[in-house]
Amino acid sequence: MSVLICGSLAFDTIADFPGRFAQQILPDQVHILNVSFLVPTLRREFGGCAGNIAYTLHRLGGTPLVKAALGSDGQDYLGRLRGWGLDTSLVHVAPDSYTAQAIIITDTDNNQITAFHPGAMQLAHATSVPAGKGIELAIIAPDGRDAMLQNARQLHELKIPFVFDPGQQLPMFDGDTLRHLVGQATWVALNDYEAKMLCDRMGTTLQALSDSHLRGVVVTLGAQGCEVWQRGLRTVVPGVAAVRVVDPTGCGDALRGALLYGLQRGWSLERCAALGNRAGALKIAHRGGQNHPLGPELLASR
Repeated sequence: MSVLICGSLAFDTIADFPGRFAQQILPDQVHILNVSFLVPTLRREFGGCAGNIAYTLHRLGGTPLVKAALGSDGQDYLGRLRGWGLDTSLVHVAPDSYTAQAIIITDTDNNQITAFHPGAMQLAHATSVPAGKGIELAIIAPDGRDAMLQNARQLHELKIPFVFDPGQQLPMFDGDTLRHLVGQATWVALNDYEAKMLCDRMGTTLQALSDSHLRGVVVTLGAQGCEVWQRGLRTVVPGVAAVRVVDPTGCGDALRGALLYGLQRGWSLERCAALGNRAGALKIAHRGGQNHPLGPELLASR
């Protein structure tokens, strides 16, 4: 049985700024902002939420099925997914678009500035959620707006439980649309900033949201771990100290891959979140979203 991962496949161009953005940006001059950051290091990584989530789930022993879109420059990425043994029949290749591109600059405080070109991601709705692929669980991660709406509707119609993870695409949706999407979901996963935005737009609270039809809401808190909300009650799942802090890109995706691994196996949401915290701590010690090692010892530890 497989886990359907709907979201972006992208190339990440990652640069490190050996200073603090706050020292370069004058708060009283933001209306004429004109800054340049010297970045001595530059690298290109495979990324995108769907690719990063699939990587962690695959390395843990799960069976991800990616539904996404690539551009004409995405053959290497397609080959990478196939090299993992993944079924790529739901990956649409758009011949007249570039693969989505993220350009990320990280400062010494792990703050990030990102420019994102959606490219082929805007055509991710070209494929539909299939009825005959043995899908027992899914996640809707950041993707093209049309694709996110379509995927939620089709998963709901097929009665496939799914995690709604709007991420950086959350601002695209107004309150009514968010209420509709959350109404179709089984779980919701957000970081603390996104949780505040979603609740503000929906006119609700995390307590009320978790006391609805949802089986749970997971709110990530970075190094502090995460909150698990169920039936109106909050449980804090402590963070895991990283061996070293190298690159935060994809930490949330690593957590979500682990979350899906546990949910597919019927674990409690707290146990899923704890595994996610450990996966995130491993990821932050490695550059890029798909280079962290995940061995059996991760599953053995509690």
